[in-house]
Amino acid sequence: MRSRQRRFYTGLDMLRKKTTSSDSTRLVEEIRAYCRTHANPANAAKWQRYFSEGYDAWGFTDRNDPIYTTQQSEWMAKYADLGVDGFLEAGRSLFGSGKYEEGALAIRLLVPYREEIGGDRLAALAGWFDGGVRNWAHADVLCAELLSPLLAAGRLKEGALQGWRTSPHRFQRRAAAVAMLGLLSLKNGPARALAFAGPMMEDGEKVVHQGLGWLIKEVWKREPALAEEFLLNWKDRAARLVISTACEKMTPERKLLFRSVRPKKEGRRPGGRRPGD
Repeated sequence: MRSRQRRFYTGLDMLRKKTTSSDSTRLVEEIRAYCRTHANPANAAKWQRYFSEGYDAWGFTDRNDPIYTTQQSEWMAKYADLGVDGFLEAGRSLFGSGKYEEGALAIRLLVPYREEIGGDRLAALAGWFDGGVRNWAHADVLCAELLSPLLAAGRLKEGALQGWRTSPHRFQRRAAAVAMLGLLSLKNGPARALAFAGPMMEDGEKVVHQGLGWLIKEVWKREPALAEEFLLNWKDRAARLVISTACEKMTPERKLLFRSVRPKKEGRRPGGRRPGD
């Protein structure tokens, strides 16, 4: 009897997964059909200058565009049964196209299910970077809408993102740093954020340097002494962009304390990471 029950529930789980996958595919197809019909290539071209890594878009640049308001709401209601797992699967497909708006929608559709992300679902979210998340904007919004709020609420610990620091994907490594902004309002949060960032300070990618510098700058606004001690420790080893970004809000005289004594070198530092997308 128990054996038959196990087979029944195993079969039911497989049917649910198959149904979820099918519905996820239909959602992605609907989104792309809408985008093809309403695309505005001229509008898309206006934003290319902000993305040195490349920008491929349908042309929905206004945050109040119907795709992000009425259409998004309709898709969320129509496909509510997908749940967090279905929207995670759809998100992987949407990011796979490289189209900016599809990635943006992937994040937006997952926000209502944010508190269910963790464990295997965090791993599924990380899968979006496998050939998917290709620019700083998507990485930063993913952090702002999903990861940072979870860290701030204590529903996610920074240890869960340790593996992101050594990802082959540069934007996933950037996200590891930027997500730590969610810790800064917590007790001992700034110290925890810097402890997490330490192993990343010799990363070789510009987009990661920018994320690290931003994080340290925000720590400095809250706890200057803590941030400055950290910067003094790293000023001769970390990339100049990390240090200069972290010091942006300091007085010119204060910035001098963190000037590197290394001779300037051209090109990639020895041991720097190769780009990963």
